[in-house]
Amino acid sequence: MNRSDIAWLLRGLPMLAILLLSGCSSLSYYTQLASGQVALLRAREPVAEIIADPQRDPRLREHLLKSQQARAFASEHLHLPDNKSYRLYADIHRPYVVWNVFATGEFSLEPVTHCFPIAGCVAYRGYYDQGAARGEAALQKLEGKDVYVSGVEAYSTLGWFNDPIISSMMHWGDERLATLIFHELAHQRFYVKDDSEFNESYATFVEEEGTRQWRAARGLPPETASSLARRRDQLTHLALDTRDRLKALYAEPLTPELMRQRKAAEFERLRSEYRQLRDSQWGGDKRFDTWVYAPMNNARLLPIGLYDQWVPSFEALFRQVNGDWPAFFSAVEKIGGLPKDERKAALEQLAKPAG
Repeated sequence: MNRSDIAWLLRGLPMLAILLLSGCSSLSYYTQLASGQVALLRAREPVAEIIADPQRDPRLREHLLKSQQARAFASEHLHLPDNKSYRLYADIHRPYVVWNVFATGEFSLEPVTHCFPIAGCVAYRGYYDQGAARGEAALQKLEGKDVYVSGVEAYSTLGWFNDPIISSMMHWGDERLATLIFHELAHQRFYVKDDSEFNESYATFVEEEGTRQWRAARGLPPETASSLARRRDQLTHLALDTRDRLKALYAEPLTPELMRQRKAAEFERLRSEYRQLRDSQWGGDKRFDTWVYAPMNNARLLPIGLYDQWVPSFEALFRQVNGDWPAFFSAVEKIGGLPKDERKAALEQLAKPAG
């Protein structure tokens, strides 16, 4: 699964398992899920045929050719599933495959969750039509909710279907597309219902370690953090600090009027701290202005940190098994099979510094 906004702005937060089997109380919602997934399945065509067809766009053929080299590496060296996923291509003729709607209470950072039989509970509802997503957001706002709509460039069905490379992903560079393949196949390799932090941190580690090994296999030097990545991380920390302060604020016994004033002040503090960082350390780089200065609310903060929380724990686990991928996956499955509280405790223990 992938990301947008900061890690969020730049990468698409995934929509977990949009399945025909999804249980949903709304017939119209169920219908759009089914029709959207079927349309995507019908749009698929084998990547090998596109690469072999001289009538197709040369840039598309070259991009897909390199993607297949990474796809083979994923199964042969990273021990990720060897199936037809990401050996197919689908042109959807739109910038996003789905739009996710996030919602929280006005004075809460707890998401409104939606549960599915296969994927479990997630913090958003996905729509294949942007207008439908905006309509759902409007209904949530009428109920007094904080709402955020985010476009998504890719998602995973967790192996229930052969997921294609989607045209919405094709503006990414070759290596970025490879990292997505590693990430999504990691979800197919193992997935825990109702634990997004575990699932995304695990897949992010597989993505990052897989990319390091993929670069080494091609004789490329290890990638160093770019200035953009550092700035993205700094902004992430500002947003996470804001979320922590809001969580403390919402626990206070204040009147709604005063709570709204304090809430607005926290978002203004975020913008002020961002401006200081941007102008004093980034040389005035304004690439994140759009996100920072858009209308801010609790729901916009939900995706932040989702992908990174337990990455150090999985790094430690990988070291414990001396970089052996099958042993790593076996250990991940063992931890993933624990009750949620014990699973969190195990991850916390792994994250502690040695000694």
